[in-house]
Amino acid sequence: MKAILLKEINSFFSSTIGYLVIGIFLLINGLFLWVFQGDFNILDYGFASLSPFFYIAPWIFIFLIPAITMRSFSEELKQGTLELILTKPITLNQLVVGKYTGTFILVVFALVPSLLYVYTISTLGSTTGNFDSGATIGSYLGLLFLGAVYTAIGIFSSTLSSNQIVAFIIGVIICFLCFYGVEGLSNINLFGSEIYALEYLGISYHYKSISRGVIDTRDIIYFISLILLFLFLAKLNLKRYFL
Repeated sequence: MKAILLKEINSFFSSTIGYLVIGIFLLINGLFLWVFQGDFNILDYGFASLSPFFYIAPWIFIFLIPAITMRSFSEELKQGTLELILTKPITLNQLVVGKYTGTFILVVFALVPSLLYVYTISTLGSTTGNFDSGATIGSYLGLLFLGAVYTAIGIFSSTLSSNQIVAFIIGVIICFLCFYGVEGLSNINLFGSEIYALEYLGISYHYKSISRGVIDTRDIIYFISLILLFLFLAKLNLKRYFL
């Protein structure tokens, strides 16, 4: 599994893909937070807070992470190298987890430079360091869990087609539906009432919950369950290629 993990990381950083992904993530966030005028501009926000960043980042991740994961298994399926890999002393579980972990590490690398934003807002306040550190830590933890779930969804999507573009589109759709689609359905007024129970099933609800700075085991269990579910589905889907 370690060999697969290192292969995934090396494949990203041996080309421009890894640097491009990190650069795009930081560029888009930087433009919205510091350049473009509007509600997301921290300088116009009036408070030393990273709330705009933690609102924008999940939406960027919806497109960014499927773009990273789309080649994970699609490329193997297209080139017919999946069977060759499995002739090595490695199980299907190790292959899926190795590719998943390698891709998730790249997502973490994309988040690390954004810690500069924390330093920036801590110096922008009327009193240096006067910002909600608890909410900031919780929001970063929420982004890590969110990125982990999106990565699992992207890995699953890449097993559905040998075409990377198709895998990307499927990944974006599933990520969007899991993040906002369920919440959107919960806001539909049926029979004079809203279906609040549906909102609890959506990623957005748990992301917002953990972003408040309060670590609830229910939120953690929810994220871990989704990760395991999509990795299991990825493994299940890969098995059909060997039937």
